[in-house]
Amino acid sequence: MGGCSSSCCGDKSGADAAVRLPEPFQLPAPLPAWPQGGDFAKGVICIGELYVTNVSEFQNIWSCSGATFYEPKEVPDGFHCLGHYAQQNDQPLQGFLLVAREAASSQLINSKPALVKPLDYTLVWTDADSYEDANSECGCIWSPSPPEGYEALGYVVTRGLKKPSLEIVRCARHDLTDACENFRSVLNMKNSFQVWNTRPSHRGMTGRGIPVGTFFCQTDSDVSEESGIPCLKNFDPNLRAMPNLDQIHALIEHYGPTVFFHPQETYLPSSVSWFFENGATLYKKNIKMGDAILAGGSNLPAGGTNDGEYWIDLPDDDRCEYVKVGNLKSAKLYTHVKPAHGGTFTDIAMWVFCPFNGPATIKVGLASFALQKVGRHTGDWEHFTLRVSNFSGELSSIYFSEHSGGEWVDASDLEFISGNKAIVYSSRNGHASYAHPGCYLQGSEKLGVGMRNDVARSDLSVDSSTMYEVISAEYLGDTVVEPCWLQYMREWGPAVTYNSQSEVDTVLSFLPFFLRFTVEAIFDSLPAELYEEEGPTGPKEKDNWEGDERC
Repeated sequence: MGGCSSSCCGDKSGADAAVRLPEPFQLPAPLPAWPQGGDFAKGVICIGELYVTNVSEFQNIWSCSGATFYEPKEVPDGFHCLGHYAQQNDQPLQGFLLVAREAASSQLINSKPALVKPLDYTLVWTDADSYEDANSECGCIWSPSPPEGYEALGYVVTRGLKKPSLEIVRCARHDLTDACENFRSVLNMKNSFQVWNTRPSHRGMTGRGIPVGTFFCQTDSDVSEESGIPCLKNFDPNLRAMPNLDQIHALIEHYGPTVFFHPQETYLPSSVSWFFENGATLYKKNIKMGDAILAGGSNLPAGGTNDGEYWIDLPDDDRCEYVKVGNLKSAKLYTHVKPAHGGTFTDIAMWVFCPFNGPATIKVGLASFALQKVGRHTGDWEHFTLRVSNFSGELSSIYFSEHSGGEWVDASDLEFISGNKAIVYSSRNGHASYAHPGCYLQGSEKLGVGMRNDVARSDLSVDSSTMYEVISAEYLGDTVVEPCWLQYMREWGPAVTYNSQSEVDTVLSFLPFFLRFTVEAIFDSLPAELYEEEGPTGPKEKDNWEGDERC
C-alpha cells in the first residue's frame, strides 16, 4: 500500500494550510415552488423495496493534495448510508450520496432483508508508513465485507487506522443492484492508488441503474471500465418521481438556457414549420420532381428506417439562399423529456434546427483555412440536454453536444445569464454546443491542428425558456402529441457530390513535407460527419434519443 505522504493528510477542521478544501456550490437563485403532482421534487423516491433520498451536505473526513473524502453531515432518521463520497479539490463541492431505508412492503416481497450491516471491513489503502498509533492522522479506505447474497455499494473512509463501526453503512441485497462503470477520475497517485466516480452501466430511457454517489478505488495500475462496486436499481415500473407536464413547463421556464450564436454566424436556426412553409421540398428516389412539404409535415413518410428512399432539400428556386440563412425570429427549441438514471433524474433534451450547416475552417498552427465545401449540408440538427434531480428539481448538469461526441458540464461550471438560466454557445457554421466562449479545436490541441469551433456572445440568440415546444415525453403516454415531422426517419438533406478530400489535400499542399503525414492523420481522425456526403437524420434517428449521451 502507498500513495500520499504523511504531509498530504488534511485536517478535519481545515487547519492544514497545504490543502484547500472545495467550496460548496449553490445555484445562483433559489428554487421555485414546483407545481404539485406525483412524487417529483418530494425529496424521497420509492424504487421498489427501498426508499432513497439524497444527501448533499457533507463533513470532511480526510484530505490530500488532490482530493477530499466526505461522509454525510446528517442521515435522516430510518435511513442508512451506503458509502462515502470523494471530490477533487480543484472543483466546487457539488455532489450527493444516496441513503436508503427499507419499504414496509419489503418483507412481503422477499424474506431476506433489503439492507444489512457488513460482516467486517478490509483495509484497501492507507497512506500510513506503518500500523503504529503515531499514524492516527493518516487516511484509510475500507471495503465493507457483505454477507453472502449482498453487495457493498461503496467504501468507508477513516482518519486513522482504527477499523470503522459496522453501523456506518449498509449492504444491499444482490438482486436490488445493477452494474456500474468507472466514469471520471478523482485521484491518481502515480498509478499506485486510483479513485473514480462511477455511473450505471445501463443508462438511457430504459436503463434502471441508479447512481449512489460513492466512489470506486483500486491500488494497481490496471484500469477496467467496469467498476468493482454496483449501483442500485429502480424496480418501480411507474417511475413516479418523473415530472408531469405542468412540472416540465416549470422546469424549462426556470432553467431554459439562452443560446448565443457567433456574431459572424451566417446560417441561423429557424422553426421547422418556417422551413417547410418557405419551400422545403421532399424528394423520392428516382423521381426528379419533389413535393412541397406541408407546414406540420403531415405529408412526410412516417416510421421505418433511413433507407435512402426519401430526402428533404432546400427550395429549387430563388428562395434557396433566403432559406439557407434561417429565420431567428421563428426559431424554437424542440424538447424531448425522458427519464435518466432509473427515473431519479430527468433529461430535458433541447433540439435546435438550422436549415443549413456552413463550411468548416481548418486550423494548422497559426494559420486558418476557410474551406468552401467540407462541412456544408442541408438540414442541421444539434442539441444540448439539461439533467435535473427528481429529488428536488435542482439542475445537476448540462450536456453539450459537440459533433460526434460531447461532454457533461456540472452546474458549478456553467455561465448563468439570469437566475438559474445558463448560457449555451453555438459554434460558427457547425452549431456545436459549448459552455464557454472561445475557439475549440477538434483534432490535436497539442499540435494546434484540427477543425475550428469558434463560439462567442452576440446579439444573435434564442431564449429557450420561452421559445420552446415539448415534442415528446414517452413516459407520459399520450399526454404529449408528437408532431408529424418527428416521425420522418429519413434524411433532412440530400447527398452531395463534391469530393471533400480535394479541399483537405489543398490545405496539406501548403505545409512543409515533414508535417503533411502528421496533419493528414489528424484530419483522418476527425468525425465522419465533417466529410459526410449524406444528409443528416432527425432527432428520433439519433442514438441518444433513447440512449444516454455520448461522452
